[in-house]
Amino acid sequence: MAEKITLTRPDDWHLHVRTGEILKAVLPHTARQFARAIIMPNLAPPVSTVDRALRYRSEIIQAIPEDRHFTPLMTLYLTDATSCEEMAKAAQSEHIHACKLYPAGATTNSDAGVSHVSRIYPVLEAMQKLDLPLLIHGETTDSDHDIFDREKIFIDRTLSEIVKTFPGLRIVVEHVTTREAVQFVQAASANIAATITPQHLLYNRNALLAGGIRPHHYCLPIIKRECHRQALVAAAISGNPKFFLGTDSAPHLQQRKESACGCAGCYTAHAALELYCEVFDRANALHRLEGFASHYGADFYRLPRNRETITLRKNTWQVPAHYCVGTDRLIPLQAGERLHWQLSLQHDRL
Repeated sequence: MAEKITLTRPDDWHLHVRTGEILKAVLPHTARQFARAIIMPNLAPPVSTVDRALRYRSEIIQAIPEDRHFTPLMTLYLTDATSCEEMAKAAQSEHIHACKLYPAGATTNSDAGVSHVSRIYPVLEAMQKLDLPLLIHGETTDSDHDIFDREKIFIDRTLSEIVKTFPGLRIVVEHVTTREAVQFVQAASANIAATITPQHLLYNRNALLAGGIRPHHYCLPIIKRECHRQALVAAAISGNPKFFLGTDSAPHLQQRKESACGCAGCYTAHAALELYCEVFDRANALHRLEGFASHYGADFYRLPRNRETITLRKNTWQVPAHYCVGTDRLIPLQAGERLHWQLSLQHDRL
């Protein structure tokens, strides 16, 4: 049985770091593990222009610990008013790596998102020509549809049409949660990939609802049935380069999670690699973790693989009950529980 594993230093291809005090509190957790991360643009107001993205990047750079090397990869938030001219400007920037499609109302700070995908078809055409990847929160927001079915309905009615209409567009279906999403990505062209979060690999919906509501397991897309969790694990450990790491780590203060209308999002940046390592170890697939965590995402985004390595060791430790954000608290996933893998702080060169 393996007692340690050494990997090319990974990247996080889906990350929320917020702004202000929360950013300063959470970014060190990511920077100690990951060399780069795709930064989500759903601030308020959204990061919808290149100029805003560059200002946000500067704030992130200022929050990186002095002893860490970390590169934020910026994205733009698509709205009904996004222009093709802004896409051309984005493609010319070395710091903008993708654009994010949030259906309006789908998740946190998505009210300014796209009301109907057909409204941005000219923008998607421009992105296809410019080879600018599209990142999709793949859920319908129609209130007539059951929340557990919204990913499948979006794939059937919207994503399939986008892929058909823009076959040359590179697309990441972010935080996939269903067997149907896995099957869609597997059957699609090499231009279509997906990220998978640790919480969707670890839990089924019993973890959210059985024995009482667990607000810190609540995220969107919502955690699904056990058959879907198993399909996600199978995809993650398969060695298929279409599937790669994206934590969707989403920090919210304790009072905003534990409320009458709690925010969606799981905070996982504190132990992201350890959580993924637990999943791969249970599946006897540690030999597949490096591809999933360190290689496939960089290859899809056409970026060089990292040159450092990180090491995780078999060592039981307890996740803190909370992290401080000023006078507030941030509750991490598996707060107070024990993990059996732990990241070494030493980064070595390949």
